[in-house]
Amino acid sequence: MPASLLDQIVADPSGQSWAILWREDEERVEVLVGDVVDLDELAQLPRPTPGAPVLAAVPFRQIAERGFAVHDDGTPLRVLLPTAVQRLELEDLVAALPTAPVEVTGERFSVSDDDYAATVARVIEEEIGDGQGANFVIRRDVEARTDADPATAALTWLRTLLVDERGAYWTFALHTPGHTLVGATPERHVSVREGRVWMNPISGTFRHPVDPGRDGALMQEAFSAFVKDTKETEELFMVVDEEMKMMAQICSDGGRITGPYLKQMAHLTHTEYLLDGRSEADVRDVLRATMFAPTVTGSPMENACTVIARHEPTGRRYYSGVLALIDLDEEGSERLDAPILIRTAHLDGAGAITVSAGATLVRHSDPVSECAETAAKARGVLAALGLRERRELRHALDLVSLPGVAHDLALRNDSLSPFWLSPQEARPDPTLVGRRVLVVDAEDTWTQMLAHMVRHVGMSAQVRRWESVTEQEVTRRVGDRDANGMPGWDLVLFGPGPGDPTNLDDPRIARLHALLRARLEQELPVLAVCLSHQVLASMAGLRVTKLPSPNQGVQLPVDLWGDVRRIGFYNTFVARPGEPALGDRVLEQAVHQPDDAVVGLRGAGVASVQGHAESVLSRDGMVALHGLIRQALA
Repeated sequence: MPASLLDQIVADPSGQSWAILWREDEERVEVLVGDVVDLDELAQLPRPTPGAPVLAAVPFRQIAERGFAVHDDGTPLRVLLPTAVQRLELEDLVAALPTAPVEVTGERFSVSDDDYAATVARVIEEEIGDGQGANFVIRRDVEARTDADPATAALTWLRTLLVDERGAYWTFALHTPGHTLVGATPERHVSVREGRVWMNPISGTFRHPVDPGRDGALMQEAFSAFVKDTKETEELFMVVDEEMKMMAQICSDGGRITGPYLKQMAHLTHTEYLLDGRSEADVRDVLRATMFAPTVTGSPMENACTVIARHEPTGRRYYSGVLALIDLDEEGSERLDAPILIRTAHLDGAGAITVSAGATLVRHSDPVSECAETAAKARGVLAALGLRERRELRHALDLVSLPGVAHDLALRNDSLSPFWLSPQEARPDPTLVGRRVLVVDAEDTWTQMLAHMVRHVGMSAQVRRWESVTEQEVTRRVGDRDANGMPGWDLVLFGPGPGDPTNLDDPRIARLHALLRARLEQELPVLAVCLSHQVLASMAGLRVTKLPSPNQGVQLPVDLWGDVRRIGFYNTFVARPGEPALGDRVLEQAVHQPDDAVVGLRGAGVASVQGHAESVLSRDGMVALHGLIRQALA
């Protein structure tokens, strides 16, 4: 019998299922050997036992559990149930892993540079330009083959990654029948420990020069420009907004933002934030509610999955899914640590190798640059496979210590919402305490952030999908009760969503029109945000058109009836100034002159705003939303 589990694995790599994990927050490497089971749903993940964690490989197709569009490629939700666990020093692991080269042949991109660039341009024009979302992540794959045993190859490549890479959140290898994964992922998706949830959105990519020693001065100049770059900054803010939607759903206090920080790796450096909040949710529910990271899908999440299915011809297998390690703390409570499966090679049982990488596409993305970004993201894994030149790290610059970098990073927060940057103690407004608010979700979970902010001022809020809300419900008055004894709503807040607000052939848009019309006819209080603001504006007789260039993830100072508020905007469509009225009710309009856009409407029992007061980009978001609520209820 070999002296250790590692010896057992090295002696017979394909003879059992195993995992080797080098995690950023752990002092020692974890080696797991055990049995494999495939499940249908995350709710079926078994409870770990003391000393025996559960490790799940969650494929991207699992997002079908949330009802989102996805190519079903049959990749299993695979769970390793360890029968033995060992912890050892990193040096001992590296010394024991094989070093013989693994021959890899037939390397090619699944999508050529020209074709990928054409897809990028199409997504910007047809999806972002048509109001389908703020950003989308479209992948392409590097494909290759090896005749080597997949498990042996994974051990060899794991050693190279451990020696060559830096800054990874997890460096790992997982071998199971027919599916072997090896990678060095920079990004934590979600962790749960002692009633706290952490998420770690990473976005913005700086590509290191081939020879940083020789090109040090140029690298410093280029990196300084990267930290100040508007596109890279906005790209990070967008994914923070999207993950804050998830935090607001699973955390009682909504979640707090700290950062920004740098994540420096061998070939790339990224910018990142850390989000944390309190939650009593089961770890399986946390995993399900956060499938999957906007840094690998886009926003809004539901529509991003539809766009991915439209523009990626095949399934993603494990790319952009997660590994999920569930174990027990000293008190017997479950803990979760789940990194995103990026910068990872997938090997099937026949020796086919796939390394996937995607670029975050925003309104001003450059197709050629996005092509280069996908290649750069794959480079570290490809170097481990022997397909790219390995990098010497001893002379790498510590980029965060460069003059001005820490200062420029900190400046990013000056424009952000203090509400999300600080502990969110409730500050109830006595005039609003106890009032009930129905938040209508139009397929964008901004509504979770809006509900959290509404509760912050003392109101109670319930979020419901548009298709589950009826005209009878929104027209019931506060003093009346339904068959179940529930009173009417003090306020109905109609939320944001993707799409064309004038397209009544879209069932979602048609329902928003019907619900708004029904409530307005009864002269009951209404607050409308973004898409719903545009619907309200069209009902009030204003013309709604496309902007020449979408406002996706930008902060604008807008004059809301004498008060200038800095608000985050994510919109392709706008209402144009006119003489808005709802029957006999004349509405006041707030106009942003540079865009000739109506950014707010108000009248008796009515308030609306084009921007997102709930966004982390809205420095004045809380005060603006509070004022709009009071206007609607006046």
